[in-house]
Amino acid sequence: MSRLAGKVALITGGASGFGRATAALFLREGARVVITDRNADGGRAVAAELGCRFVTQDVTQEETWAPLVDGIAAAEGRLDVLVNNAGIGLFRPVTEMTLAEWRKVQAVNSDAVFLGCKYAIPLMKRSGGGSIINIASVAGKVGAPLMSAYCASKGAVTLFTKSLAMECAADKSNIRVNSVHPAYVETALVHGHITSGAEPEKARRFLERLHPIGRMGQVDEIANGILFLASDESSFMTGAELVLDGGLTAQ
Repeated sequence: MSRLAGKVALITGGASGFGRATAALFLREGARVVITDRNADGGRAVAAELGCRFVTQDVTQEETWAPLVDGIAAAEGRLDVLVNNAGIGLFRPVTEMTLAEWRKVQAVNSDAVFLGCKYAIPLMKRSGGGSIINIASVAGKVGAPLMSAYCASKGAVTLFTKSLAMECAADKSNIRVNSVHPAYVETALVHGHITSGAEPEKARRFLERLHPIGRMGQVDEIANGILFLASDESSFMTGAELVLDGGLTAQ
């Protein structure tokens, strides 16, 4: 397969979940891939298994971004796809949440998306354009109890994506910017939430019932959507929300 032949892609949070699945799919479709993650051991293991390059990175630290992008420019000469995937969750009532917890969620889920775009866009422009894919969530479209910090961060990503899409369209940079909105998917993050309570099977059934389709999603289903946005097949899409939620937000 060659839907991404000749393209260079950067994926944050690539050691697990959506990031790992997307990296594997991109490589199968002909891309050259760089993944980053704070989990150095996990990232190196994934890179060795898949055959891509890994860079240890805390996406919230601005000083990590310029060396990362400069390294890609030196090694590959271009950047065509950025997947801002790194993210964390928090389930906490507002009255029990600390300001530090709130700020950490915003830093990882929202600030890092801004930083990724800020530093990737100049190289994308020199490459002739590209596709930026920001991983948001259905939580960036609807509210949910105990998820105010997460919803706020993903809501920020949703509207930042639209604004940046218009900015890139206005300057004729040939850079498209879209967001992906998964519902509950079988990832370590969701599994941790399910098993954190006293009745994990009950929690799993509750999450499954939230989706009219009758189940949670799989990481490969989200990766397929990301692949579409990365490929030239989505060349007329920018500022759009790709919702992959088993019908959750259609109710």
